[in-house]
Amino acid sequence: MGFSLSLFIFMALFFLLSRLHLIVGQSSPFMQPLCHHDQSSALLQFKQSFIIHKSASMKSWFDFPPDYPHCQKVGSWTVEGDKSDCCSWDGVECDKDTGHVIGLELSSSCLYGSINYTSSLFRLVHLQRLNLAFNDFNYSHIPHQVRDLPRLTHLNLSWSNFHGQIPLEISQLSHLSSLDLSQDYPGIPPLGHPHLELKKPSLRSLVGNLTRLQKLDLSGVDISSTVPNILANLSLLTFLSLGGCGLHGEFPIGIFKLSNLRVLSVIGNEGLTGYLPDFTWSGPLEALNLAATSFSRELPASMGNLGFLNDLSLWGCNFSGSIPSSLGNLTKLTELALGRNSFVGNVPSSLGNLTKLTYLDLSVNSFVGNIPPSLGNLAQLSLLGISFNQLTGPIPTKLVNLPQLIDIYLEENLLSGELHFGLMNETQLEAINLSNNQLTGPVTFGPMNLTQLLFLDLSTNKLHGQISNSVFNFKNLQVLYLSENYLNGIVEFAEFVKLKHLIALDISGNQLSLLTKETSANATLQKFQVLGFSSCNLSKFPNFLRDQDELVFLNLSNNKIHGQVPEWMWNKSTASLQVLDLESNSLQGSLPIPPVATLHFDISNNSLTGNVPKLFCTLIFLQVLDLANNNLSGSLPHCLDNFGASLSVLDLRRNKFQGSIPQTWIGGGQLRVINFSQNKFQGHLPRLLAKCTWLRVLDLSDNQFIDIFPFWLGHLPNLEVLILRSNKFNGSMGTPQTYFKFPNLRILDISHNDFMGKLPLRLLENWKAKNFENVQLSTYIQEYSDFQMQKGFGYNILPQAYTYSMMMTNKGNSMFYEKVQELFTAIDFSSNNFVGEIPESIENLKGAQLLNLSNNALIGHIPSSLGNLIELEALDLSYNKLSGEIP
Repeated sequence: MGFSLSLFIFMALFFLLSRLHLIVGQSSPFMQPLCHHDQSSALLQFKQSFIIHKSASMKSWFDFPPDYPHCQKVGSWTVEGDKSDCCSWDGVECDKDTGHVIGLELSSSCLYGSINYTSSLFRLVHLQRLNLAFNDFNYSHIPHQVRDLPRLTHLNLSWSNFHGQIPLEISQLSHLSSLDLSQDYPGIPPLGHPHLELKKPSLRSLVGNLTRLQKLDLSGVDISSTVPNILANLSLLTFLSLGGCGLHGEFPIGIFKLSNLRVLSVIGNEGLTGYLPDFTWSGPLEALNLAATSFSRELPASMGNLGFLNDLSLWGCNFSGSIPSSLGNLTKLTELALGRNSFVGNVPSSLGNLTKLTYLDLSVNSFVGNIPPSLGNLAQLSLLGISFNQLTGPIPTKLVNLPQLIDIYLEENLLSGELHFGLMNETQLEAINLSNNQLTGPVTFGPMNLTQLLFLDLSTNKLHGQISNSVFNFKNLQVLYLSENYLNGIVEFAEFVKLKHLIALDISGNQLSLLTKETSANATLQKFQVLGFSSCNLSKFPNFLRDQDELVFLNLSNNKIHGQVPEWMWNKSTASLQVLDLESNSLQGSLPIPPVATLHFDISNNSLTGNVPKLFCTLIFLQVLDLANNNLSGSLPHCLDNFGASLSVLDLRRNKFQGSIPQTWIGGGQLRVINFSQNKFQGHLPRLLAKCTWLRVLDLSDNQFIDIFPFWLGHLPNLEVLILRSNKFNGSMGTPQTYFKFPNLRILDISHNDFMGKLPLRLLENWKAKNFENVQLSTYIQEYSDFQMQKGFGYNILPQAYTYSMMMTNKGNSMFYEKVQELFTAIDFSSNNFVGEIPESIENLKGAQLLNLSNNALIGHIPSSLGNLIELEALDLSYNKLSGEIP
């Protein structure tokens, strides 16, 4: 009995000491340390195979501070002292019963180097969770030896510079519930290095055996295939992200019906089509991101059943129809992005029910009507974008008084009424863009009610009166655009200088007189990046420009500046200029050469003389070159460098240039507008024009070209305007042996030449009214060159427009079109030697607004089919040999 009691006591003590070891670890003398020696050794070898450097965790688009703590994870691994147990190391997780390493959390651990098949990592065969995200594995492949970790349930290798084919062996990890191999954050441009691919095996092959998947993130992986239906069988899936994978074809509707799906994102797959189903079920979906795809059709009213949805992003798709009012039922929404679609109708007032919204984007659609006042209920809203629509009426005062609103963008609408900034409360607004509307009245601001404002754009409205002194109270203002209004009075540049953070100022196109004093040019003057002083009654170049060495945009057009451009304009102080507009002044002397960084150079409508210097050929970044309406002469230099490679607009109109056109001047593949009209150019047309596949406008009128009709331009897919008027073109316009069809031509003027034969209507056999149905009345033929501010609010990418203008005979008069509407359609075959009858097929020119067949030798009756050209505004058949009755 005593022996049994002693044995019982001994066994009880042994049990208690064993349990005590589980609490105090290796302090117990009865048990070995939890960490197994072979696994500790494998971890140390893994650490030693990499360089530990903070830059290795900055390969992503996220910037970590230098003291980012995760960089110390593996740095603390050691077998010395009280840290010898690997289960106590940062990022290492062990099984409490067996001591095996079952988890490695090494994201953002500053690892730099390669992983290959010999890596000691694959000796950790008990691993269940492996996270190596946000490191730099130097473009190495994911080793096939990942199959040696068969217990893995979580694998995260995202954002770590892997590349090459994803190995099929991952599909053998049948216990995986989470797989993240994402490489680029959706919507951010590629980094320019090799990416992961999933082609052999395919996406179907990869997931076919992974039936336990709950999370799958392959964003940025090059898949380039359709979306397999097998994904709709993954019944446990809660998270699916396939952004920017090159997916195409129709998206399987069954994926929307997965009963556990909470997050679905396929952003950035432009070739991916599909539509939203009727959501007749109430699923757990919280985030739906189809942005920048080709999803289409209307939004179903049943979307209001998705009661858990907090993020809905559908921007940049092909959705149409009206916004269902049922979206107002999604009261958990914090982000709603419907911009860049084809939505119509009113903005539903029910959106005012979404009181948790922080982000609302409805821009670039076709919404009409007023801005619903109910949007003023969105007290959490920080960004509101309804730009580029057709909204009318006033801006609700309650809207601009939202307490959390930071950015409001309402530009490019038809909003009217007076601005009531004076009624605004103290706000957090940092950006206000109301440009390109029809707002009226003076601009007044309440005292200090916009103290956080960084960006204010009221350009292109109907504002009048003087610039309010209260604008100079916005001490943090960085960008101020007031151009193209009816503001008047005298304004001193020194007042703007008091805004010490101001780096972008544009007051062009008003009725202002700008005073610039010499005292403004001092050492404390801030460095501007944008200055717009068009139509400001300037008589000379402002002296303070001498010190503006960060200037990227300068507009001094439509002033009274005379004489030569001063030499100091071309020193290092303006070396950063990207846009320089000196149009419509009284500048004289030879043609100045802008800085080499220039993208847009306009010095048209001046009195410059001489020829084009050869140094112009060094402007290899030039996108727009406008030298029109000067007295420049001579022949164009034969450039041997890269001139023209980036050129999109070349306008030499109304000068005295002569000789042939050098092939190098039109060899650029980006050319969209060429205007050589009203010069003395001679010879044949350069055949390299046929390679300008982006060309929209070719205007060679009023020169001395001698050639046959350029049928070889007929294959250019984007050519809309071809004007050969008043040259020496000749020959028959019959069908050549190789015939091209001018698929998008809508303005053709070959008048005042020596063409002969029958009317060349076959040139226009692709002319169909449907080509012009989707063109807005208010749009013109314009090309843009984008320049970018290097610092300041939003790092703005700002477009600078070139607007094409032309001469054409209309109703018997030579008319100058300062702007040419995208919708304008015209044909002028007058003053040639065309013969024969006007065919009945002339009715195929539907959509034509101007038709001139005068001064030829046409005979026969006027066809009654001309009556079918219901858009026709001007018809000239005079000076022919027509007979019979007028239909």
